[in-house]
Amino acid sequence: MQKKKLVYTGMVTLMSLALVGCGGNKATDKDVSKNDDKSDKKEVLAKDQVLKTNVTQEMPTADISLSTDVISAVALNNCYEGIYRLGKDSQPELAGATEKAEVSEDGKIYKVKLKEDAKWSDGKPVTAADYVYSWQRTVDPKTASEYAYLHGCVKNAEDIIAGKKDKSELGIKAVSDYELEIELDRATPYFDYLLAFSTFMPQRQDIVEKWGKDYATTSEKSVYNGPFVLAEFDGPGTDTEWSYKKNDQYWDKKVVKLDEVKVSVVKEASTSLNLYQDNKAEEITLSGELAQQMANDPEYVIDKKASVTWLEMNMRDEKSPFKNENLRKAIAYSIDRKALVNQILGDGSVDVQGIVPADMAKNPESGQDFVKDSGKHLSYNEEKAKDYWEKAKKELKVDSLKFDILASDTDSSKKVIEYIQGAIQDTLEGVKVTVSPVPFAVRLDRSNSGDFDTVLSGWNADYADPSSFTDLFVTGNSYNRGHYTSKDYDAKVKASAVEHATEPEKRWQDMVDAEKIIMDDMGVVPVYQKAEAHLRTAKVKDLVVHSTGAPFTYKWAYKVE
Repeated sequence: MQKKKLVYTGMVTLMSLALVGCGGNKATDKDVSKNDDKSDKKEVLAKDQVLKTNVTQEMPTADISLSTDVISAVALNNCYEGIYRLGKDSQPELAGATEKAEVSEDGKIYKVKLKEDAKWSDGKPVTAADYVYSWQRTVDPKTASEYAYLHGCVKNAEDIIAGKKDKSELGIKAVSDYELEIELDRATPYFDYLLAFSTFMPQRQDIVEKWGKDYATTSEKSVYNGPFVLAEFDGPGTDTEWSYKKNDQYWDKKVVKLDEVKVSVVKEASTSLNLYQDNKAEEITLSGELAQQMANDPEYVIDKKASVTWLEMNMRDEKSPFKNENLRKAIAYSIDRKALVNQILGDGSVDVQGIVPADMAKNPESGQDFVKDSGKHLSYNEEKAKDYWEKAKKELKVDSLKFDILASDTDSSKKVIEYIQGAIQDTLEGVKVTVSPVPFAVRLDRSNSGDFDTVLSGWNADYADPSSFTDLFVTGNSYNRGHYTSKDYDAKVKASAVEHATEPEKRWQDMVDAEKIIMDDMGVVPVYQKAEAHLRTAKVKDLVVHSTGAPFTYKWAYKVE
């Protein structure tokens, strides 16, 4: 079906970065919401159970094994289902499983019983073999999954990813049609969260093989086992309209009240606001001036995120100027993060001093936030920036430097890189900065291939643990796009995952030490911890939001009159 593409217009250009979001009327994470209905009035379900929402980016992929972004994470979270899913309290709860997994005393063996009434959208049963196939497909080097490393704790996964063993040796097997046995190389404290994450969801081998390279490239070229099915999706990276329609084959369909969630890509915040005010959208993202202007609206909501945005510098080439630590520090200290979040973003985002966000993980012994244990690693300091630049010039034997910042082409991304561009050029004499805002899918491709000088990117926690961030910058990790490398950093991250995996206090200290190492090196430049300002109609209830993993779950959402 040929669909009309959206035309983006608007007098005001503001912002809306797409690397994860969370929030809702009755949100279960710590968000600030002004439109909770606290009255005693009896709710009347709306006849129209269709939610219209705008997003700021195209969906790069609908393939479970290839997904890495927030847009596809929302689609997969609502159209598929794993052994567990994150519930209303953002904790793993039963989904494809009939009961909590039986775990061995050493934490390495998981025995899972699957629901026998769970079906795919074509009516076929969801079986243990679908999980085995999906996990093997993801770790298979031929698939080139960037998220394969998340399976690293599963027996033999790392050797399979490295091409040293066959995928059939992965530590997951179907004991029967509805029984799984999973064997880990090491106990993994957050494994329950992984079992609720999209990369660990099942896939049908016959469907993947039927469509081959075209698998999941349109909504018709896959099958679904979640509360909804993907519909009207015409192609990754280009389509601007798709929807999630209620799945009549879903085992828990009686609790699903929404008939459909209509999704439209609208990159201009001002255009989204116009659509919202014309009742053509019911959930939109705001930032900058518009976020500040609408802050007193009763339907204004701030969604907090376990998400950090940073600048990665390309250190792949030995001759790269970014191999110079003093240059990296000069750039880092030239950015006034408080001014950026308050004056440019204005959406509840906050300044940040490290790679791990606040309010996500607490010390297992003291209960203190990770950020407080780790300490402040970075602040705006013009004199330090200039001093580091002078040192860098001598070491690099240059008087000037020119480099580019790659970013997505949303309103917020463009405003952020323009601000950083000005900050660096105003502070560091002789430095010329250009900016390259491109479509989200293009930015991902260029980041992965190393086609950038610096790139504005970021990460939203896949699960509520600091390792979701510290793992990223280990040597060889596919998400370590700048190729930062440190033996000391690698050793601390490995210790947290292996030697101290079952010793919470020592594991915690390993991760604190790892963050200190990368920040002492300024291996990546943190810019801000993300939040999102939304307008969300008060008619929508129980839209569950999560600060980690996929931001939205529509399973329990509904509309009232």
